[in-house]
Amino acid sequence: MIDTKNLNLHIMFLDKFIPPFIDFINQNFPPEEHLFVIYGKAMPELEYHPTSANVISFNSFNNFFYILPYINVAKRIIIHGLFFEEVVNLFNQMPQEILDKVYWVMWGGDFYFPEEQSQAQINLIKKIRNVITNDYDYKYLTDKYEVKPKNFACIMYPSNVYDPKNYEHLKENSKSELWILVGNSAAPTNRHLFVFDKLKKFKQERIKIVVPLSYGKEKNYIRQVVEVGKEIFREKIIFIFDFLNYAQYLQILFNVHIGIFYQNRSQGFGNIIQLLGLGKKIYLDQNQNSYKYFSSLGIKVYSFDDEFDFNFDVTQLSRNADIIKKKFSIDSLLSQWKEIFSN
Repeated sequence: MIDTKNLNLHIMFLDKFIPPFIDFINQNFPPEEHLFVIYGKAMPELEYHPTSANVISFNSFNNFFYILPYINVAKRIIIHGLFFEEVVNLFNQMPQEILDKVYWVMWGGDFYFPEEQSQAQINLIKKIRNVITNDYDYKYLTDKYEVKPKNFACIMYPSNVYDPKNYEHLKENSKSELWILVGNSAAPTNRHLFVFDKLKKFKQERIKIVVPLSYGKEKNYIRQVVEVGKEIFREKIIFIFDFLNYAQYLQILFNVHIGIFYQNRSQGFGNIIQLLGLGKKIYLDQNQNSYKYFSSLGIKVYSFDDEFDFNFDVTQLSRNADIIKKKFSIDSLLSQWKEIFSN
């Protein structure tokens, strides 16, 4: 039974970290105060068969209109990523009193590069009064869109929590190569080719380049990444095309020694957190908000523009891991969502 007086209406599309988030909310907050509406999915391979009564899944936007009564009575409307044109257009037609209840969980691709966003998207962003993000992406939003919504700093999802228990039973790879993870997806924002070009001088070293490409739709770009990668590194490069479950992906992260996330926007956040928690060395674009954000926490991340080497400051990496364990704990996530739901 939905409590319409205290309802938090979540509007989201299916991505790999959404089901664990729904479980997290239902386990830590009254389920009757939350209704999760899933419209569409990030990848065709994703499947979700919810058992909770407070989850509704739509394949057609026509069904979306069944939740209009909930939009009217909801105490908060939490939109997880502004990615679907239909959802953007629907809320652009809503009166401001409805939009005042909207809390936008900012993902990155839904606000970075305003020149690439639709006018409808920009119009809605300018009308939203509450956002959920980190301080640096919030500054980007306020500078680029000339808005000043209230920000609720939050690590957002359980996928951004570092839990040492997840790695207790994993085994390290017995091979002696140095594993280097490049990017987190097949999106062109990963700038794989630039990274490959800088790494090619190390191709004679005992390395293994690991490149996740299961997440992304631009086939021509994927083909180019594979061709260039194979040409440079031959048998020393591995491409991940299949969608892995969480445990399988953690096994890969566990064996990585260095992570390179040279995206030109905030991306791969969960991967970076896990690797830092494991004491791995991370290279980022120093001009991007991820670099600034982790540096502000006292974490040493390295600039891929300035340097790249196989030196490991074990003391510093251990200090990084300690900070991650404190800042990105399940208790931190719970406290942050409690603040949002009490606002």
